[in-house]
Amino acid sequence: METKTASSNFIKTIIAEDVKEGRTSQVITRFPPEPNGYLHIGHAKAICLNFELAKEFGGRTNLRFDDTNPVKEDTEYVDGILNDIKWLGFEWDELHFASDYFEENYELAVRLIRKGLAYVDDQSPEEMRIARGTLTEPGVESPYRNRSVEENLDLFARMRAGEFKDGERVLRAKIDMASPNINMRDPVLYRILKAHHHKTGDAWCIYPMYDYSHPIGDALEGVTHSLCSLEYEDHRPLYDWVIRECEMEHVSRQYEFARFNMTNTIMSKRYLKMLVDTKVVDGWDDPRMPTLTGMRRRGYTPEAIRNLMREVGVAKAVSTVDAQFLDHFVREDLKLKAPRTMAVLEPLKVVITNYPEGQVEMLEAENNPENPEMGNRSIPFSREIWIERDDFMETPPPKYHRLFPGNEVRLKHAYFIKCEEVVKDENGNVVEIRCTYDPETKSGSGFTGRKVKGTIHWVDATQGIPAEFRLYEPLALDEKVDTDNFLERLNPNSQEIVNGFVEPNMAEVEHQEKFQFFRHGYFNVDSKYSAPGKPVFNRIVSLKSSYDPNAK
Repeated sequence: METKTASSNFIKTIIAEDVKEGRTSQVITRFPPEPNGYLHIGHAKAICLNFELAKEFGGRTNLRFDDTNPVKEDTEYVDGILNDIKWLGFEWDELHFASDYFEENYELAVRLIRKGLAYVDDQSPEEMRIARGTLTEPGVESPYRNRSVEENLDLFARMRAGEFKDGERVLRAKIDMASPNINMRDPVLYRILKAHHHKTGDAWCIYPMYDYSHPIGDALEGVTHSLCSLEYEDHRPLYDWVIRECEMEHVSRQYEFARFNMTNTIMSKRYLKMLVDTKVVDGWDDPRMPTLTGMRRRGYTPEAIRNLMREVGVAKAVSTVDAQFLDHFVREDLKLKAPRTMAVLEPLKVVITNYPEGQVEMLEAENNPENPEMGNRSIPFSREIWIERDDFMETPPPKYHRLFPGNEVRLKHAYFIKCEEVVKDENGNVVEIRCTYDPETKSGSGFTGRKVKGTIHWVDATQGIPAEFRLYEPLALDEKVDTDNFLERLNPNSQEIVNGFVEPNMAEVEHQEKFQFFRHGYFNVDSKYSAPGKPVFNRIVSLKSSYDPNAK
């Protein structure tokens, strides 16, 4: 399937019109993550949208960290996000932090106070919540709403000076407690939070709220199109209010789009952090995690993720993408890039009784038949080999074409072998198969005699490299992720670890190298546990899927 840019992108249409009509001379977008966790596949949509749209129109994209809540934020997450965006294939034009603008935020808040549009409120959070009203009932004005400008300026300065306890006072916008949009009912602009900030240290003990600092950051940076997910649509009137009443020189515009959702995928940063904290997974980079760092470790490619996001497009309607769609793009990306080799995951010993003892011959095989430029490799073949345990059955069902007593199969890149004897242990378990081979049937020899219906893969038992394979299934059993029984509904079989063998030329594989193992799928060398001579492979995707990417 040829990847194409999706036409369903209403934001692109808006930008094109703005450029055409002269409302925008240079397109400037931004990606504003909060450094309170690692980015996940859902964030990839916003990243691709912001960076690719700006590039298409000859504009630029800033990266701005929304670091206004020091309790939850950390430089670990800052570094992780920087790495993820680079890995995904994008470079920002300017790097900013919301904390870069703390002084401007403060001065603009003072401006709002002087204009009579902000006041210091002494109510508790619970009192404010109750007084806010509901969707059907208007809010109740705070008893502190009509404080004088002078008193508010004094109290706000004392808030900054650290005179009050956490939560004792807040600065609120004075808008409309009867507004049908609850976000406009005197929202909080500043709260007291005596916590160490990852960037500003202890310079501040009051911090701006996102809905206040974000539009200011956009305006200061000259952002023309502030793109965000659909849940911020009700916040847009407040976004516009802040820019207007703070009298910002540049007026940014906010546009909302539907978030990216994927089947059997946990998209909540809070829930993902819960998985890490409870040690359900072994970190943010666990290959089962939908974080970009986890997907990178598993072996997903940035090209596949970018192509998926282009194909999905941008719309207002909320929808959920089948996870197999991403797997399709991984296969499309890797089929010409990944060398093909053989690996045995559940080994069963085969002894070829008529093959000379001590003899080893080297067989030639293409690294990727679909990409001849990848060249050939040599594979050792000797009297003893490993095959997959499920490639043998003592009593096979009808139409079973692999190995069973009296049957003949082809060994991939090698010879025909015929099962002559089955060796069992004292418990009746098959521990070894004894076969004969036909030296006239060597692969590539032009042999045109009898035909066999089955071809199985193998690894030489004398030189094969022991390896660990990690096989993954979705971590979430269904889409109903909630706080009540979230951890109880996880897939207990999301990871299976098996031990087998790979070809000897795989002894020194590098972290993040990707291979296609015959019949098993695409695998990636694990970056955490793999070591020279002891490789660990993560299965990225299987080879085939029943999913039809062209189905309507």
